[in-house]
Amino acid sequence: MNKQRRYNNRTRGRGSRKRSSRVRSWWALLAGGVLVAVVYVAVFYHFFVSPLSFRWRAIYGEPGYPSGYSVMGIDISHHQSDVDWLRLRNAHVADLPLHFVIIKATEGTKLIDENFNDNFYRARENDLVRGAYHYYKTNRDPKTQAKFYLKQVHLLDGDLPPILDIEERGNKPLKQFQKDVLKWLELVEEEYNVAPIIYTGYKFKVDYLNTPEFDRYPLWIAHYYEKQLKYKGPWLMWQYTDCGRVDGIKGTVDLNIFNGEVADLMASTLQPSSDEPEE
Repeated sequence: MNKQRRYNNRTRGRGSRKRSSRVRSWWALLAGGVLVAVVYVAVFYHFFVSPLSFRWRAIYGEPGYPSGYSVMGIDISHHQSDVDWLRLRNAHVADLPLHFVIIKATEGTKLIDENFNDNFYRARENDLVRGAYHYYKTNRDPKTQAKFYLKQVHLLDGDLPPILDIEERGNKPLKQFQKDVLKWLELVEEEYNVAPIIYTGYKFKVDYLNTPEFDRYPLWIAHYYEKQLKYKGPWLMWQYTDCGRVDGIKGTVDLNIFNGEVADLMASTLQPSSDEPEE
């Protein structure tokens, strides 16, 4: 009887120790799983959530407006469909009035934006400084593209200089790509006697257009969802979000700031010719 009792006690002890060991193992696994989940969430937030937080706020709330600037503008194309110009001329961005609108005009050698002519006329009619840009196609002849833009776009005094939108390089060698882009810029400059504005993205500028030949052209740079522009060189305008909203336009629109005051904006536009002979 006593031997049986001692045997039963030893058996219960071993069972208790096994259960205790299993409980400790379970808690260890749980703690390890929690730790892994915490690390995963932290890494995911750091690499995926934090860099895009400005974009998410822009899409689902209000975009973050860069501080320290007072001259606001937008750029539009047929994607904005019908614009209510009466409302747009009185629109505000970050409680600041809208001063300029840049309009897509041409692309490649044949495409004219379907809303260009109406948008271009209505912008001036509603006292907004206007600009017109050409979307550059790297697989099309730059000289033909320049002539196409000049044929379709007739800028007047008070308009922004011609604008070249460069967003793709294609398969051309870098030197040839740069030479072609410069050809477009030079031909258009000859016509208007003013350096055209280059529009491009921050990374594209740094990677492909960051040579001295391009430094003489005013820069309109796209770099979204940043409190401060990271580009260190001189720039004229900054397209800081593609998720803006303004009165007069349904849906979202690109928002831009001008690097200066209203007087500087006006000084950057085409000026009356001073070639008249003196009396």
